[in-house]
Amino acid sequence: MTEILLNLTTRPIPYPEQVRDRLHVEAQEIIERYPHSRSALLPLLHLVQSVEGYVSGTGIEFCAEQLGLTDAEVTAVATFYSMYRRLPTGDYHVGVCTNTLCAVMGGDQILAELKQHLGIKHGETTADGAVTLEHIECNAACDYAPVVMVNWEFFDNQTPESAKGLVDSLRRGEQVTGSRSGIPLCTFRETARILAGYEDQRPGATDGAAGPATLAGLHVAEQDSTGGAQ
Repeated sequence: MTEILLNLTTRPIPYPEQVRDRLHVEAQEIIERYPHSRSALLPLLHLVQSVEGYVSGTGIEFCAEQLGLTDAEVTAVATFYSMYRRLPTGDYHVGVCTNTLCAVMGGDQILAELKQHLGIKHGETTADGAVTLEHIECNAACDYAPVVMVNWEFFDNQTPESAKGLVDSLRRGEQVTGSRSGIPLCTFRETARILAGYEDQRPGATDGAAGPATLAGLHVAEQDSTGGAQ
C-alpha cells in the first residue's frame, strides 16, 4: 500500500513529447464519442495504462488535463476499479480467483503453488517482467471453477498443474488461447488499448467467435424456445 501511495503522490514525470502528442490526439478521439467529456474517463484511464502498464501519477495528471478534472477526481476513480493497476504490471496479469467456490474447488491451492513456482507473492512480478500474480475476487464464472484469468480472459477448470503449465508457456513466449475463444492472448498493455476502445487487431477478433462456455446460456435459451428443454 505504501508503494502505491508513493506512486500516486510523487510528482509526475512528463511523458516524452512524442508520446504525449500521440496520446493527446487519441484522447480527443475518445472524448468525442461522449456527449459529456468526463464520461470518457474510464477509457482514458485504459489508454494511459496501455502506455506504462499501470496508471501512474503521470497518467492521472494527463487524464485530468484532458477532461478538466482535478487529479483527486481522477485518482478516486483509478483507485476504485481493480482493472486499473497502481503498480507496474508484467506482460501477463495472472489472477487466481480465491472467492468461495473457486477456493473450495482448488483456487487457494493453485495460488499457493503458483507463488512457489514463480517465486513471487501476491501483487509481485517475475524478474523477467512476464507475469504479475494476484488473487482476485469472483469473476462470475463459478460453474467453471476454479478459474484463472490472464489479462481478463478466462481459463476455466484449472488445476495447479495446468496453471503452472500456463504461466510457463506465457514466460516462454508461446501462443496461448483462453477457454472462451480461439483468439491468442495479447499483452496487458495491448489489452488496455483494446479496452480504451481501439480495434482488436488479433486474428479472428472481429469474427465474433466464442467458445462453448460463453455460448452455454444461449444454447439453453434456444432449447427452451423450441421446446427442447423443460
